[in-house]
Amino acid sequence: MDDRRWRIALLIAAAIAISYFDRQTLPVAIKAIQHEIPVSNFQFGQLNLAFLLAYAAMYAGGGKLVDALGARRGFFLNMVWWSLACASHGLAAGFTMLACSRLLLGMGEGGGFPAATKVVAEWFPATQRATAMGMINAGTAVGAVLAPPGIALVIRLLGWRWVFFLSGSIGLLWALWWRAAMPAESPKAAAAAPMEHVPWLALFRERQVWGLVSAKFLSDAAWFVYMSWLAKYLYDVRGFDTARVGYFAWIPFAASGVGSLAGGWFSSRLLAGGHPLDFARKAALGASAAMMPWIFFVTRAPVEWAIVLFAIAFFGQQSWSGLVMTLPADMFPRAAVGSVAGLVGMGGALGGAVFNLIVGYMLDHRMGYGAVFGMLSTFHLIAFAVILIVVGRIRPVETR
Repeated sequence: MDDRRWRIALLIAAAIAISYFDRQTLPVAIKAIQHEIPVSNFQFGQLNLAFLLAYAAMYAGGGKLVDALGARRGFFLNMVWWSLACASHGLAAGFTMLACSRLLLGMGEGGGFPAATKVVAEWFPATQRATAMGMINAGTAVGAVLAPPGIALVIRLLGWRWVFFLSGSIGLLWALWWRAAMPAESPKAAAAAPMEHVPWLALFRERQVWGLVSAKFLSDAAWFVYMSWLAKYLYDVRGFDTARVGYFAWIPFAASGVGSLAGGWFSSRLLAGGHPLDFARKAALGASAAMMPWIFFVTRAPVEWAIVLFAIAFFGQQSWSGLVMTLPADMFPRAAVGSVAGLVGMGGALGGAVFNLIVGYMLDHRMGYGAVFGMLSTFHLIAFAVILIVVGRIRPVETR
């Protein structure tokens, strides 16, 4: 049983890796794309906005879909959709077509993390959930680490359009693998009594849901900006070319993978050592948030140290993210876990959408990256305060 549950976690981590590779295709390939399709900073922000608005809407809808269909069927449908959407970027002849492809990609990817959270709730006990979610969340780093050098190589050999065609094909292969390897339901779900239906709108009456959504809005606002604009910052401010971005930009994402594993391990270790669930989760969340203000100094540092500061921030962010996405499984009934995770992820995507547009506007109006990073350096600390004050004690919630 233990071996099978960890194999399933690795399979989901592979899907998350593919999703983050797909997301990085546009930011890393943008310089090559601009030779054929003019894209300003504000339009680049709009492309990110198109992805994130659709991602936010389908994060909530995808969570409900996963609760209705189950993780096996729901994840399969999401992966097929987003893989075809990723491939469609390669057919774009102008900005509008790029925006439509980005919108479709966001729609498909929205169900990924709600499905992952539901699987963790059904297959893992509380003492292993943070570790499992950390492993799954580390998939974000694998995809993002492979993206800069992999995309740079494909552009050099085949051109930017093949980046999207190849990435979409990999996702379709994973969908077939998932369909064949994933059991229809977990032993825990099969043995459990029939789940009591939890009305989706009833979740909005729970302050804990609002607290998690608000905290994720703030923290992912920073994360999606870092992820979307890192390569462009290196192009525009540090004078990198595509090859040099491929050489350096993977390093912060590698650190994010270590952070995913470390945050989950630390929280699980505290729990196994006899500490209460509330303390085990909040201690790890607080330590993660404390790493984020270092991003303030990026624009003042030599480029090598700037990469180190990005790496520290990425480590802290993904340690934080894996832990936050574990909380729905800790706090809510099995019938509602996917829906709550979807709402939490929707909050994060909306934060990313809003602030990607704000950042594009700031840069086009000469406010500079120093102002951008100064603003974002505070967001995780505020989000942690929201968890302490609004979410309160981390324990099972009786939905009304």
